[in-house]
Amino acid sequence: MVLAGGFGTRLRSLITDVPKPLAPVEGRPFLIHLIEKWVAQGAKDFIFLLHFEAHLIEAILHDIQRDKTFGDLKIHVITENQPLGTGGSVLNAINILNIKESFLVANADTWLSDGLSELNNSLPNSIGAVSVSDCSRYGELDINDGIIKDFMEKNSSRRPGMINAGLYHLSPDAFSGFPKNFNFSIEREVFPNVIKTDELKAVELDIDFIDIGIPEDYLEFCNWIQKE
Repeated sequence: MVLAGGFGTRLRSLITDVPKPLAPVEGRPFLIHLIEKWVAQGAKDFIFLLHFEAHLIEAILHDIQRDKTFGDLKIHVITENQPLGTGGSVLNAINILNIKESFLVANADTWLSDGLSELNNSLPNSIGAVSVSDCSRYGELDINDGIIKDFMEKNSSRRPGMINAGLYHLSPDAFSGFPKNFNFSIEREVFPNVIKTDELKAVELDIDFIDIGIPEDYLEFCNWIQKE
């Protein structure tokens, strides 16, 4: 599942005409770079969860399927009539598609150079974790023997540490008990529940990580990809 329904308000000072996943990078939408990277890691079956400017993203996905840009991909699109948050979006997809098996979830505004196989081979419920030099923007993960014990608040720590990479292997059961068509967050509501009732595992990834959610990091990614 690809979370691609957000409003991208923090990036609006630079990108005004398209939603954040379609921010231009080297002449192509950021989402195209992501899909290319995911396919290179073996992904072929996608569920895109959309809301804001969904028609623009759908058009790009239609072109990918029509032109077989990345081969024969299975692409399913779910467009929400109202914003459901990260958790509500996933629960909505679980209900619509009657999903019984565990699945991967990725953010459409986060670049990871690898990690799909590691998460796919992990046990649900697991979070990809990456090391950064400054945790203050993201919030730090409290990890003990591979198990996540707590999530530190954003801006509480400027020291190096492990953060949520925005790539998950989750079970449908993690979303049980939440009402349908309700706006809630995976990070703030689902994960704390899992921590209380079960083990929430950390899969530490030694990979490149860039979240393009703010202008300076978007520009950093544009410069980085240009040098690749």
